[in-house]
Amino acid sequence: MKKHILIIEDEEDILELEEYHLQKEGYEVSGFLSTKNVEKFLEEERVDLLIVDRNLPGAEGSEFVKHLREQGFDMPVIFVSAKVEDDEVEDGFLRGGDDYLRKPFNMNELLFRVKALLKRAKVEESDVLKHRDLTLNISKRELFIDGKNITISKLEFELLSYFLKNKDVVLNRYDLLENVWGDDEHTQEKTVNVTINRLLKKIDSTKEKNYIEPVRGVGYKLC
Repeated sequence: MKKHILIIEDEEDILELEEYHLQKEGYEVSGFLSTKNVEKFLEEERVDLLIVDRNLPGAEGSEFVKHLREQGFDMPVIFVSAKVEDDEVEDGFLRGGDDYLRKPFNMNELLFRVKALLKRAKVEESDVLKHRDLTLNISKRELFIDGKNITISKLEFELLSYFLKNKDVVLNRYDLLENVWGDDEHTQEKTVNVTINRLLKKIDSTKEKNYIEPVRGVGYKLC
């Protein structure tokens, strides 16, 4: 699948040049002359990387990226900007940028940076499990729900990660005991029920989201 790059650049000639070179490298590219309709587009389409100018009509680019981060969008961002003072560059990183390219720039340098960020994102992606508004970072052992960090126990983390690794699969209690508990002979089937209920109280206390539902006579399924 082609990587999809979205560019926000108000200078049309620069936008067209960036689109041309990125498409030539085999990327799918979508271009916008302002931030208008970008957020709606991101909600509907898969985008792997953003290239954002900071001097944009209607919204300053780094402020817009800060807003996107607050809404949970976590794809890499490269700022391309004539704002080159040290404090301006720092602001770009503090507001959610992953890289910064000063105008005027060499197009090959942009391509190199795009490749490097996408490669890094691919490595990080394999370490992150996502489902609906759940985000599980395996190496950091962190759980986020709608961007908020939620504390769960080691066992609950292992249980939830196993469900996320087996989406659309009905998991019976024997399977869960073997793969989460390690088939401890002292662990009983009812322990699975107790642990799942304890986990759900932490991640769905109002019982509105129904992340995990029982399948009668079989086991449980991620929903």
